[in-house]
Amino acid sequence: MLGKKKRTFIVALIFGALFLSVQAQITDPSEVSALRAIKKSLVDPLGKLKNWGSGDPCKPNWNGIFCFNSTSSDGYLHVREVQLLRMNLSGTLASEVGQLSHMQIFDVMWNNIAGTIPKEIGSITTLKLLLLNGNHLTGPLPEEIGFLPNLDRIQIDQNMITGPIPTSFANLNNTKHFHMNNNSLSGQIPAELSRLPKLVHLLLDNNNLSGSLPPELYLLPSLLILQLDNNQFTGAIPASYSKMSKLLKLSLRNCSLEGLVPDLSSITGLGYLDLSQNHLTGVIPTNKLSANITTIDLSNNKLVGTIPQNFSALPHLQRLSLENNQLNGSVLATIWENRTFGSKDRLIVDLQNNNFSNISSILNPPTNVSVRLQGNPLCSSANQLKVTQFCGPQPDDNMESSGGTSNSTNVCLVQSCPAQFYEYVPSSLVTCFCAAPIKVGYRLKSPGISVFPPYVSIFRIYLTSSLDLDLDQLNVYSFIWEEGPRLKMYLKLFPMIKDSHSNQTFNLSEILRLRDMFTSWAMKDSPVFGPYELLNFTLEGPYEYVNTIIGSQSTGMSKGVLVAIILAATAALVAVSCLIVVLFLRRHVKEYSKISRKRLVSNIPIKVDGVKDFTFGEMALATNDFSNLAIVGEGGYGKVYKGVLVDGSAVAIKRAQEGSLQGQREFFTEIELLSRLHHRNLVSLIGYCNEEGEQMLVYEFMPNGSLREHLSAKAKDPPDFGMRLRIALGAARGIQYLHNEANPPIFHRDIKASNILLDSKFIAKVADFGLSKLAPVPEVEGSEPGHVSTVVKGTPGYLDPEYFLTHKLTDKSDVYSLGVVFFELLTGMHPISHGKNIVREVNHAYQAGLLLSVLDSRLGPYPFECLEQFAELAMRCCQDETDIRPSISEVVRELENIWRKMPDSVYTTSESAETEIETVGSLGSSSVATTKDVSVSFGISGGDLHSGAVPDLAPR
Repeated sequence: MLGKKKRTFIVALIFGALFLSVQAQITDPSEVSALRAIKKSLVDPLGKLKNWGSGDPCKPNWNGIFCFNSTSSDGYLHVREVQLLRMNLSGTLASEVGQLSHMQIFDVMWNNIAGTIPKEIGSITTLKLLLLNGNHLTGPLPEEIGFLPNLDRIQIDQNMITGPIPTSFANLNNTKHFHMNNNSLSGQIPAELSRLPKLVHLLLDNNNLSGSLPPELYLLPSLLILQLDNNQFTGAIPASYSKMSKLLKLSLRNCSLEGLVPDLSSITGLGYLDLSQNHLTGVIPTNKLSANITTIDLSNNKLVGTIPQNFSALPHLQRLSLENNQLNGSVLATIWENRTFGSKDRLIVDLQNNNFSNISSILNPPTNVSVRLQGNPLCSSANQLKVTQFCGPQPDDNMESSGGTSNSTNVCLVQSCPAQFYEYVPSSLVTCFCAAPIKVGYRLKSPGISVFPPYVSIFRIYLTSSLDLDLDQLNVYSFIWEEGPRLKMYLKLFPMIKDSHSNQTFNLSEILRLRDMFTSWAMKDSPVFGPYELLNFTLEGPYEYVNTIIGSQSTGMSKGVLVAIILAATAALVAVSCLIVVLFLRRHVKEYSKISRKRLVSNIPIKVDGVKDFTFGEMALATNDFSNLAIVGEGGYGKVYKGVLVDGSAVAIKRAQEGSLQGQREFFTEIELLSRLHHRNLVSLIGYCNEEGEQMLVYEFMPNGSLREHLSAKAKDPPDFGMRLRIALGAARGIQYLHNEANPPIFHRDIKASNILLDSKFIAKVADFGLSKLAPVPEVEGSEPGHVSTVVKGTPGYLDPEYFLTHKLTDKSDVYSLGVVFFELLTGMHPISHGKNIVREVNHAYQAGLLLSVLDSRLGPYPFECLEQFAELAMRCCQDETDIRPSISEVVRELENIWRKMPDSVYTTSESAETEIETVGSLGSSSVATTKDVSVSFGISGGDLHSGAVPDLAPR
């Protein structure tokens, strides 16, 4: 008779096998085949599509494919969405994509996919969103796409598509968005497009389009944005365009257009007009433009006459650009007079290089207004004294940027949130409330403004109402104008904070709802901000668990599916019987192995304050039963897994292999020691597991990888000199703590670039104390042995030569290894490469006055004095004689002195910057403070205790 546990196990096996078998049966076979073909045609360096086309390919996967049960009577599950956003994919798109006949969203944005767009996409009649932008696609647009009856949006922008726009696109009666900018489309814009009843955005800028502009486009009843910049048209702007009654933005910059400026005064909602860099002639129309206008750019044409009065007192005008024309007469101060300016309002009036000879009144604009008159006769006439301040060269400050638009106070800056990935909620009514934000990269593709700060509040209202969030839940963290102009910004979404007991994180359903709002373009269009695009939706820290949980959610089942389950169950029983026998035997073998391992360890109970005692089941759940996909590193101790605990926090789990198991007391001693090490620049021990014959250590997870990876030749965004110096200082402080403040003190014994890990803010943390050795303890008060006699262990290239020869480990042994790391920071080289030793190579170059010849070419700008002092410190650390090397405290002090000499400009980035109060002192705890600390996202994968995260690719 089988025991109760064995019977339960067999029953579970039967139901599990039946379920898997049924799942495979209820997925449409043709779609399974299509998914396999798509997978085969793509190059997937990160292995995100590994399980496609096997087992249940339609199970939702947060990083890859989304599959749902379509409303179908055939009993099959059907693919409804394919979303492969930012997965670093290359290869081509397989023609079998046309077999996904129930698909509504096809999203492969921001990858490196090449080849042509498969014409078979035109057979997916259910398709609503075709999102191909940000790839390397070539060839023509397939005519077949023009026969998709439900298509709402086509985005092919930022590829290399050639050929004409097919006239068949005039059949897309439900399409609202044509985003085809930044390609190589040629030929004339088909006049037939004027038949499209729902088209609101027509973006064709930055192509090779030619011919005349179709006058018929005025017939588009819903058109809001017409953006055709940087093409090669001929002829004039059709007068019929003045009849585009709903138009919000007309941008025809640099299109080789001729003729007159059309009278657009009848377009009552027009907010943005750019006709610059053409060959327009004649005078500017005198009828008053829309009161909503923010931007008027008629620069770089051949316009004559005077500035019309209709440019005066426009309440929302941000930019009037008339430079490089042949205008004359007076400069009108009425353009800004009688207008009230808010503190963030800005008006640029650029009249440079015209023939203005006088002024209508004394020019005394408010500080919000910039007037530019250089290159006009009045700057060299009797009026010069009245206008001198406006006649010199002035920077073009149109493309402003911001490191943040938060309304937070400085009250919280003296503290820090207790948990990683948590931040103070800037607008929270609860002072200094910490919560975990979701970070969103967001870009306005055709905004109707030229200056953003006055519209930040309006934007926050627009976006929060679209996302159904409270206003306080959105922080516009930073923004920058890009060529186009387009406005890229970084947003932080915070959970709702009502009181001090509010949740600090979003729940799963809210995360999924928010991402779906962005990716399905469910938010309403804005007349001011125009179309948008999602650049990234970052789930890190407490939200990383979503990547695991989403894959375990089952889909709903229709009646047809239930019928399929019953039929499939019968067919599966035979196969399941065989499977049970195999698994039963394997289980016995596995249990025997576990029993053998348990005999190696006694049953002494372990309990250590300050760290958590995890069960084996918790560790198995966190790593998906120790899946190979969860392995992020492997060393002499054993394998390292990335795990996600039940609370959503990510951890690194070091699992001892059988030959590395310690005795119970030794394991307890190591945990007790590690639990007492707490420093900002050390990787923290969270817990341990000691059951089922297993020994595991659980550490905090380092999402930005190891220093070695960022210095490798393959690193896409290597750190600059300022960042490298900051990492060196952080690592030195961590080692200083081990030597001078840990109780008892510790020698690390294996300091190397791959053991210096980087957290989400790029703060360096020393890791891997597997080889660490307790420092000598004084036997008599006032005396202390200077070394520990030990078997030589460590990594070639980093080993202290004296320790290698004498087997005497000292604190200066760690200093030597750290000096080698400093050389890596300076040169990017490996410690030993092709028989060359980094210490010897740098020393020889320095002695010969050729230090610059061995430096890493990717260091970026740096003060030479700081770099030279850093190099000299590295050489002193790597002296052969122990006594000549500085102590770790001296190393920290010198690094701090070098850090203070660094200019602030080294640390500014266009992406984002966070100021962090950094306490500087000889022991890392003195009162000298600096704010030269920056958070930069490099997103490199791999390493021992860190992430295999996808790099956050910058949009082209």
